Amino acid sequence: MKLSTRGRYGTRAMLDLALHYGNGPILVKDIADRQDVSERYLEQILVALKVAGLVRSTRGSGGGFVLARSPDKITVGEIMRAIEGSTAPVACVDNPTVCTRQNACVMYDIWKDVKIAIDGVLDAVSLQDMVERHKDKTALLKLSHT
Repeated sequence: MKLSTRGRYGTRAMLDLALHYGNGPILVKDIADRQDVSERYLEQILVALKVAGLVRSTRGSGGGFVLARSPDKITVGEIMRAIEGSTAPVACVDNPTVCTRQNACVMYDIWKDVKIAIDGVLDAVSLQDMVERHKDKTALLKLSHT
């Protein structure tokens, strides 16, 4: 499985919102600048996250985006599925009717296990976990540059 730039940028944007959680709405421009992402591309990604109920937006002066729930209540799995769709490596895992061979197919069981494993890893990590990892890495970088 290879993630698209949408998935990578969307996760970075959500981490950015989590790092600024509680500070009010964040402008797309500010997130794009900090994450070195095109503002227009990021807007499209944030719309998908909004439709999924992971972020909220406000318009006008003082507007921007905020997380819809606290960082400890949003998982990386939710973010990835909102942006990338299912983690199933083949269509029959999510929709067995697309293949008439499912009951006799050994690969179906393997692909199903792959999806379960990926979802397990992604759903085990919250945005708050990512915030803590970010802080740890930032602290290590500061130490290595002193």
